Amino acid sequence: MQVFFFSAPVTIFLFFAIWATAPLVLAYLCLYLPDRLFEPDRFLWRTHPFEREGRIYERVFHIRSWKHLLPDGGGVFQKRSYRKRNLSDYSEENLRRFLIETSRGELIHWLGILPFWVFGLFAPPFVIWIMLLYALIVNLPCIIAQRYNRPRLYALYRRRYADSAR
Repeated sequence: MQVFFFSAPVTIFLFFAIWATAPLVLAYLCLYLPDRLFEPDRFLWRTHPFEREGRIYERVFHIRSWKHLLPDGGGVFQKRSYRKRNLSDYSEENLRRFLIETSRGELIHWLGILPFWVFGLFAPPFVIWIMLLYALIVNLPCIIAQRYNRPRLYALYRRRYADSAR
């Protein structure tokens, strides 16, 4: 329900300001959450049977053909973030960090969908649906990429460091 009524230029400015700011603030806050919340064995981050170790994303979404087009937001906050574009260090510590960061990245993108409702405060009701669609289009590919990468990465981690993973 629209509560605030602004001119068209102010409303458009708010659209851009909120979509530019909210995801960055949420991402920044997620960087300070403890790593233990993002362990790949936790329910939210573990691979579920229907995902078939990530293969469902290949079959249904053809992820291999477009995954490389996604941006890597891992460098936005230089000191606390982790780039996930390429895996070049196969050490146990780095694979573990990568696994945790795929979970953190997934959470960031799920949270990135949530601000869509804010637009209902200052825009007509139909705009909320447009903003939800926008949020899904922007965030779901990144969520899918994290869900696809994590089981493959976890399998590599277990193969290389089976004794340490127990």
